[in-house]
Amino acid sequence: MYAITIPEPGGPEALVWAEVPDPVPGEGEVLVEVVAGAVNRADILQRQGFYDPPPGASPYPGLECSGRIAALGPGVSGWSVGDEVCALLSGGGYAEKVVVPAGQLLPVPKGVDLRQAAALPEVTCTVWSNVFMIAHLRPAETLLVHGGSSGIGTMAIQLAKAVGARIAVTAGAREKLDRCAELGAEILVNYREQDFVAEVKKATDGAGADVILDNMGAKYLDRNVQTLAVNGRLAIIGMQGGAKAELNIATLLGKRAAVSATSLRARPLGEKAAIVAAVREHVWPLIEAGHVRPVVDREIPMSDAAEAHRVVEESGHIGKVLLVKP
Repeated sequence: MYAITIPEPGGPEALVWAEVPDPVPGEGEVLVEVVAGAVNRADILQRQGFYDPPPGASPYPGLECSGRIAALGPGVSGWSVGDEVCALLSGGGYAEKVVVPAGQLLPVPKGVDLRQAAALPEVTCTVWSNVFMIAHLRPAETLLVHGGSSGIGTMAIQLAKAVGARIAVTAGAREKLDRCAELGAEILVNYREQDFVAEVKKATDGAGADVILDNMGAKYLDRNVQTLAVNGRLAIIGMQGGAKAELNIATLLGKRAAVSATSLRARPLGEKAAIVAAVREHVWPLIEAGHVRPVVDREIPMSDAAEAHRVVEESGHIGKVLLVKP
């Protein structure tokens, strides 16, 4: 088969479409013939040499895909060859074929195109596990989403709206904020021109955000804690703004607030399977009812993954950038 390889870390040009051995499914695994994959920030870090795959994972980038089951490994039940699926991966999505633990498979939701289903696994699992399973967002609460026009952000807006929450977002351009509003965001903050702490406090009569989904890390830590409401929950899922910062414990104590930080890729198989099962139970019905949908900015041939990485690094996109099989 062909896959995107990384012979040496570097810029987008480090991604090389090359012939590699076909993967073989082991116990409890399935082989998926990939139709599309999606680009995530973690893929860029891997390309740069900063985020190695977990032990035993595929060396090729790609944390999600959609396609058809080509073969079943020993001990797999509930799935058949030919089933159309999408999958949460530890790696290997930038390839013509990938091996997936059966617990990380999802059926393609009714009404969703097979290619566009590749935009769903990582964002739905990230948002559901952090915003709902950990931070327990409830109806009528306020959710602040940083990077509201990203793949994660566009999914968080839709899921929060579906449960009756109020949504605030940050983004760096009017067009991006307008798209967030179309999806259901009510409090729109241009972080280049406005202070999100002040804007969220003003829009909530001084109360602040009950839940914050943060992809920035260190750069926003202190301001996020200032923005939290009493009993607020800050969920950190990225470090685009750095890894180290000081935390004012007194402010956190005064608000009886909580800070959590998670990632999906290196979690044990059982934890990932539990998240995928929760997404299938709670999110898939919302997608099939038309309340939630994948937001796709563009499709790029997988062999031209370098161009897809350039698009994501320039941050001009809205939603997900897909890599489609040549």
